[in-house]
This record gives sequence, structure tokens and C-alpha cells, in this order.
Amino acid sequence: MTCASCAGRAERAFQKVPGVQSASVNLATESARIVVTPSNDIQARLKRALREAGFTPTTASAAVNTPDASIWAGFAPVAIALFLSLPLMLPMLGSWVGFHWMLPAWLQFVLATPVQFILGARFYRSAWHSVKSLSGNMDVLVSIGTTAGWILSVWLWLTAASDITVHLYFEGSAVVITLVLLGKWLEAHVKQQTTSAIRALHHLRPMTAHLISLKGEVDVPVDELLVGDTLVVRPGERFAIDGVVLEGQTQVDESMLTGEPLPVAKEMGHKVTGGTLNGDGRVLLQVSAIGERTVLANIIRLVGDAQAAKAPVQRLVDKVSAVFVPLVLLFAVMTGLAWWLFGQPIDVALIRAVTVLVISCPCALGLATPVAFMVGTGVAARHGILIKDAQALELTQKADTLIFDKTGTLTLGQPSLVDFQVAFGQSLLPLLRLAASLQSGSEHSLAHAVLSAAKAMTVLPVMPVSHLQAVPGKGLRGMVEGCEYVLGSLNWMQELGVSQDEFTVMIQAHQQQGATLALLGQFTPQGIQALALLAFADQPKPEAVQAIATLRERGLHIYMFTGDNHHAAHAMAARVGLQPDEVMSDMLPGDKAAQVASLQAQGHIVMMVGDGINDAPALATADVGIAMANAGSGTDVAMHASGITLMRGDLSLIAAALDISSRTLSKIRQNLFWAFFYNVAGIPLAAMGYLNPVLAGAAMAFSSVSVMGNALLLKWSTPRAKYYFNNRFQIKSNK
Repeated sequence: MTCASCAGRAERAFQKVPGVQSASVNLATESARIVVTPSNDIQARLKRALREAGFTPTTASAAVNTPDASIWAGFAPVAIALFLSLPLMLPMLGSWVGFHWMLPAWLQFVLATPVQFILGARFYRSAWHSVKSLSGNMDVLVSIGTTAGWILSVWLWLTAASDITVHLYFEGSAVVITLVLLGKWLEAHVKQQTTSAIRALHHLRPMTAHLISLKGEVDVPVDELLVGDTLVVRPGERFAIDGVVLEGQTQVDESMLTGEPLPVAKEMGHKVTGGTLNGDGRVLLQVSAIGERTVLANIIRLVGDAQAAKAPVQRLVDKVSAVFVPLVLLFAVMTGLAWWLFGQPIDVALIRAVTVLVISCPCALGLATPVAFMVGTGVAARHGILIKDAQALELTQKADTLIFDKTGTLTLGQPSLVDFQVAFGQSLLPLLRLAASLQSGSEHSLAHAVLSAAKAMTVLPVMPVSHLQAVPGKGLRGMVEGCEYVLGSLNWMQELGVSQDEFTVMIQAHQQQGATLALLGQFTPQGIQALALLAFADQPKPEAVQAIATLRERGLHIYMFTGDNHHAAHAMAARVGLQPDEVMSDMLPGDKAAQVASLQAQGHIVMMVGDGINDAPALATADVGIAMANAGSGTDVAMHASGITLMRGDLSLIAAALDISSRTLSKIRQNLFWAFFYNVAGIPLAAMGYLNPVLAGAAMAFSSVSVMGNALLLKWSTPRAKYYFNNRFQIKSNK
């Protein structure tokens, strides 16, 4: 599909099929959602109706399983068109600097004709199907304008005297075809990314699982699993399906589901979700849900539904073309007839009519949006901002509500050691070195936090540890310099009989802040003695407070969504400058998407900022999704489900993205105005005979140059984002 009218044509084709109750076609994803009365041949009838409307049907599963194409896929026709059109453009470019010359007419014909009728055949096919359905689109405009220029050029060439050099218009037709082909190629490349979100989600689920059968442990496809089957999940593998732990203990990375970075302890009776990552334990799992009933399948469905619900891109050009095309055709015919009836020769009347068609050629009209969009997105890319489509660009200016995910978006996304309290009579630095020594061989995120703190306090290198034993989900124990120590969760310490009385007040204070706590203890003849309390928590990004304040100045309502508990969520909100009524906690992916939809139902235009798989449904549901390319599970899915991607986890880039979007949209509006102005002013002048085809072609070329020049002014613009520039200045000063 090439434009909004294509989506309408496909919908009308579906609705004519008996048994179809409703049909909705999404231009951005090139997909259809159809409600039908079930029958044996309904799918065949739908495919036939779509094919007769001029489209090639593809099943949804085939679209999902298609691998991502190369960035240069489909560029060959564009390259050939550029190769053939460049020689035609050289005389026109030379005339601007005082060199007046022209290629032989036969050479112009040889270069332009393949571009017009071979490389441009797709526009004729699309235009024909559009005309058959009594609608107009950009392909109709391109076909009419370029064909008129080509026919006029051939007619002037063949009817001119042998000793007279006439101005031909082959270059205009060929260049228009080439530029539109380039725009279509860029558009197709962007469209391909819309299904990548679904593919990325599918790739989280392993293709096979280790099934415990009567013959022992065997590998079977996930699609063959049944509820009640027993599976083995080895350390470091992803859980293939939803289930309940039957045997074993482990730590599970559930960040794809909750967005929280801390692994969750799992033991017998605990539920696990397909797609989450197993830690260092081997567990037996009983399957509890399969197919479309799994949590991951539900997330995939939420993302798909949100994308399908988005309205097709209704470009102003496509709306106008439905009226503009028949009016231009009618006006050109009336112009020719009027001149002929008033006594002019038939060739003069034909030239007047063709002049109308030439000056109405949609060159500037077709370039107005894509050129400004390409330049604007190029400027954004220089600042680390990827804007995927014009729809996101437009909606950012209408948005009144901005929602942040917490972990990895407003925060660093990694736990750090925020407090290290030692028991009475103990010294901090030796105990911190001891804790780092016990953790030195672990890959756990909390171990990294301890080692980072020890490095910052210059208490490294670590001491040798012997008889080290890790207890999944609880902690570890080992021997250091002849003494046995234990480091683990408060619950495990309580099981071991460790007294926590000395740290009671501090434990309660940290728990109110949502921190994760651990105790360091030493085995003594009297039992285990508590030596130190360790508190771990995520930290807000340094720029979070200023970034939120800057966004408030733009008039946006700010919210924070998180899967974290109430206390942790409100503690973090206070640190970044959010009010209690702007925080929503204990949210799963479906809850976030539902709340976004609720705000939209109240009339708000919503932007959502997130960085993980758990954010993908909300990002896709929001009017504009903004993904942060942080390292970690699920970032790619968040990027594919969003209209804007920030290539760095810098919150100040959000204000910069909004400013660039505003400037780009302003350029698009200016370009559309000038493009329409040339047509509205030029067509009457051509009809009255004040313009000849040469002047019409010049006006057409000048309109394109002016539109492109106006768009190129964006290249020298810089985003007006207060914190963004303050931050850049500080970096330069530090250097």
C-alpha cells in the first residue's frame, strides 16, 4: 500500500465479501483486522477480493516470520533511476550558472523512457486500481503529471523542424519518478520495522523444551507441550512456557515482565513466566499454560492490538488529491476546448491543456513532506534521536500527557549499594572488603553493586575465599582467613537464627524506601553474629529532576508508571520531583497499557517513555511511544513498538526531540503551503495562456527547488532544550 486511499480501497474490497461484518486496514503495518461470520471458504474469498483490488495478500504468520531485510533491499530500481536521470538534470543545473546547452532529443528520449514506463510501472498499476475504485491518490498525480510531460516532449520533438532546437520536458518527468521512487523505498524500509516488535517478542520464547517423558529427558518443540507436562530448565536458559516450580531453587530475571532489574528467588510452588531468564539453579517445571494463554502471548497480543488500532497515516496530500486529480483533468480538458472553440489551432489548444497538466505536476507536492521529514530526522539523528514516522512527529505537538516508566527510564536501572551500616564495635572498611571478597566470584547484580562500592572506597583487592557455597535465592557462605561468614537476605538470616535487633530501626527505614536488604554475619561459638547491614536500591538519573521540570514548562502533565511496590515508587517519585498523585505502582504490562487507554478515553493525547519489553504494550497503545535504548533485556522490543527512539538513556533528549519535531512539522506545513501555492497560482495563468510549457516547466522546477531549500534550513537548527544545552556545556567545560 502506498497511501491512505489504498487502505480505504482494501477496506471496501473486504466489506463487499459476504459474511464480513467489519474490516479495518492499518496502513502503517499493512495489516487488516476483519470480523466475519465463520465459513469454510471465507479466507479464500477475502484473499481473492484483496487480489482483485490490486493487492497481494500475505498471512499474518508469514509476515511475522519473515526475516529483517537488508537496509539496501529494494534499492536497485532507485539506483538505476538515479543513474538514468542524472544526465538529464545536468543541463538544467548548468543553466542556473549561465551554461546553456541541451542533450540531443533522441538521447533524452532514450534515458527518460525506461524511467517513465519500466521503473515507473508501479505508479501506473496503482493509479489504474485507484481510478477503477473511483478514488485518487499520489500515484494518480504522479502518473498524470509525468506522463503529460513525457507525451508533450515526444510531440514537440517529433513535430519540430529539423533546424530548430525545442525545449523538452523529459528531465522533469524522469526526476519526479526517481524522487518518488526514493521516497517509496524509504517509506517501505520504515514500514518493515512495524512488525519487528512482534518478531522480537516471538524470539524471546525458546523453540524447544526439555521434556521429562517415560523415555527420560527429551527435547520437543514448544508447540507440542501440554498442560501438566514436566520440563527441565537448566541454568542460564529461558523458560519455554508458563509453569510452576516442582523441584529446585533459582533466581529468575523477570525484567522482561516487570521492568525491575533485581532477580527474583523461585522455589517449589512458585510461578514462572515463559520468556524469563533462569539464573544459576536447575529446576523442574510443570506446564500451567500453553499457546495463546501464556503471559508472553498476551503481551504479543497487546502490542499487536495497539498497533492495529492506530489510525492510518492521513497525509494532507492524499486528502487533497482525491479532489485535486479530477479537477485538474477537467480543467485541462476545458482549457483545451475553450481555446479551440475560440478559434485557436488544435495544436495551440493542446499546448495550453498540456501546460495546465505540466504545471500541476505534483513534484513539489510530493516532495513537501518527505524532504522536510528526512532533513528533520537527520538533524535529530545527530543528537541521538530516531524519529520513525511523520505520524509520531505530528502527534508530539498535540500531546498533553507524558508518562515515564520508572526503572531504566527515570532511574539508572542497576542496583547500587546505598547504605552499609556496621554493628557496634566494628569497622566499616574491613567489613566492606570482606563483603566484596565473598561476592567476588558472583555474577549477581547485587554482587556487582558491592564490588563497585568497594572499588570506590579503595578497599580492594579482595581476600581469598574458600569453601564458598551459593544458596540460590538466599545468599552465600564461605571461609575467609580461617573464619566462616555468611551474606544473604533477611529472611535467610532469620531462618539461620541471626539476631537483627541492632539494625531494626534502619531496616524499617530502608524498607519504607523500597530498598533490598542483606546482612553480613560471622559464625561464632555463640551462633551467627550480625556484622553489617547492606541496603541496595536503584538511583535516579542525574538529569531526571531538571528534565521533568523542563517538560513541565512545555505544559505537559507528567506521570510515572512502575511495577515496583508502593513505598519504592513514591520514594523514587519524590527524588525526581513528582507528586504522589502522579505515581502509579504495582503495574503489570497490561495494566500500563490499560491506564494509557483510559487517559486517551478522557481526551488526552498521550506520550509514553519506556525501555523494556514490559513497556511495549503501553508504548504501542500510546499516541506516541518514546523508547530509550538502554542496555538490557527488551530494549529492542520497546524500540520497535515506538515512534521515537532515544539512542542514549539521556532524559534531556526528550525535550530536544519535541523541539526538533516542532520545527520539522513547521517546515512540512510551510512546504505544503508553497507547493499548493504554485499549483493554485500557476494553473489559472497556464489556462489563460500567460505561461507556455517552458515557463510551466521552469515554475515546476523552481517550486521543487524552493521546497527543498526551505527544508534544508533545518540542517542548521539546534534543539532548544534548556537542560540539554546546559549538560553539553558542562561536558565541554570539564574537557
